[in-house]
Amino acid sequence: MASEQQYIRRLGAWRAFIYVAIAILALAIVLVARAASVGRAAPVFTGEDSHGSAGHAATVGQQAPTFTGKDSQGKTESLAQYRGKYVVLEWTNRTCPFTKKHYDSGNMQALQQEWTGKGVVWFTVLSSSPAHGSDGYLTAAEENAQMEKVHAHPTAAILDPSGEIGRMYGAKTTPHMFVIDPAGKVIYAGAIDDKATTDTDDVKTAKNYVSAALTEAMAGQPVQVAATRPYGCSVKYAE
Repeated sequence: MASEQQYIRRLGAWRAFIYVAIAILALAIVLVARAASVGRAAPVFTGEDSHGSAGHAATVGQQAPTFTGKDSQGKTESLAQYRGKYVVLEWTNRTCPFTKKHYDSGNMQALQQEWTGKGVVWFTVLSSSPAHGSDGYLTAAEENAQMEKVHAHPTAAILDPSGEIGRMYGAKTTPHMFVIDPAGKVIYAGAIDDKATTDTDDVKTAKNYVSAALTEAMAGQPVQVAATRPYGCSVKYAE
């Protein structure tokens, strides 16, 4: 009788062990699957950039850092030449799923077309290094082909392979958005919207911070949400 009770206790212990092991395995599978779905393009929410401190970033309420760069058409673009206009800066990377979310849904193109139609200057900025050729870096010809493919409508696409402009603004993610007013001050900096996902369906219900900032500022009202933490893939700067 005693040996039978011992056998039952051992059997119960083994069953408990197996149940716990199955539960741990299931949890591990879920975590691995979640990580794989995002991969190295996981959302980046940082106060510090690995290639420069937050102290070097463009600051809301302060003058925007001046810059000069070549666009994909070979034209020299500078912030100074657009003084008196609203300017939007959009950091981009065609391979980033967070960027793709806004282009695959047509959201970014619609924003570009809407606001440039209202006189806003919209610069798409590519700060990926040539060392990351498969992860965001594009030549001028490749960027022109990409814009034609997705029907993008920025004023110009500025090529920043050295990362100089990106570091100047403290751009951390793709997308990372900045809005500059006609006086040259930064009035918005951060995420494009409040849905930090790669799901295109979320675009429909998201609050778009860029549109809100431009709408409020153009109406002579203060920007209600002037700074948010950007989300997306890390900008692939040169080491």
